[in-house]
Amino acid sequence: MVEERLNATPTQVKRWRGLLADERAEAGFYRTLAARHEGEDREILSAIADAEERHISHWADLLGDEAGEVGRGSYRLRLLGWLSRWFGSVFILALAQRAETRSPYSVDPDATPAMAADERVHEEVLRGLAARGRARVSGTFRAAVFGANDGLVSNLALILGVSAGGVAPEVVLLTGIAGLLAGALSMAAGEYISIRSQRELLEASEPSSDAARVLPDLDVDANELALVYRARGMPAAAAQAHADEVLAGSSQSLEHPGGGEANGEDIVGSARGAAMWSFLSFGLGAMVPILPFLFGLTGIAALALGIVLAGAALLTTGAISGILSGGPPLLRGLRQLGIGAAAALITYLLGLAVGVTLG
Repeated sequence: MVEERLNATPTQVKRWRGLLADERAEAGFYRTLAARHEGEDREILSAIADAEERHISHWADLLGDEAGEVGRGSYRLRLLGWLSRWFGSVFILALAQRAETRSPYSVDPDATPAMAADERVHEEVLRGLAARGRARVSGTFRAAVFGANDGLVSNLALILGVSAGGVAPEVVLLTGIAGLLAGALSMAAGEYISIRSQRELLEASEPSSDAARVLPDLDVDANELALVYRARGMPAAAAQAHADEVLAGSSQSLEHPGGGEANGEDIVGSARGAAMWSFLSFGLGAMVPILPFLFGLTGIAALALGIVLAGAALLTTGAISGILSGGPPLLRGLRQLGIGAAAALITYLLGLAVGVTLG
């Protein structure tokens, strides 16, 4: 360490100070995040913070007396720490997972292989923690994101198509409001039916409580109970062994061992919650393109502002979706924007063609 310090260039020292500041910020972030959790999640996050402390020691030892004034870490890490105080754990864990993928230690000549391995493992640990939250919010999040995107794209396309037909601004506004209400109600109804249907399909596959009550009357020499487990995917020998345990009284469940009890609401979310979020998000999304008309703008100015607002909203929802899914936010946002712009352009051209034909 001493020899490396003596031979270090000013550029190296500056980089070490930056990495030391980043590690201190990361350790503080994980300590803060751990304090907001309980049980095993708190222990896991605290263990990650301990690993960051080891990295702090590495850079501090390299710097020695050259440490001097160390900053507060990169802007990205400071922003992550600030967001952790205000937003839910799923969003923050997804951001932290994304941050761990940017670790420079795999190519940094002054970082040890163990440090690079730590960062890679941290990414997988955070992926696992975030997966629990993603499973819990998947139904609601899907409804909210799809609803907002549908509202933005469909109402933007609708008012562009109507405007291209040459109708009055009042008609454009009325059409936009009608599209908002009709689409929001349709989305909510469709989401409710979809979630309810998924839950009913899952419930239909759960073991019947009536069948469990007849276990004491089964013939121990017959194999009917083993067939239940074989039908759920167990090998014949394992199915027979588990059937023998059940009939001997050590277990009273018809569920596949280790399969757990299915819970439709945990898996697909709440039908009412998804319907509500779908209605609200579609309504908010559909409101964006007609805001200029609501504030009195007309003509090209209203359409141009509506397009800009809708584009910004599409970029935002796409980026949020990318963050929560662990993907690149900018690319997801641009993909969302591109799809929405293509749909709006096609509708505008069709409306223009219809307007010319009818005119």
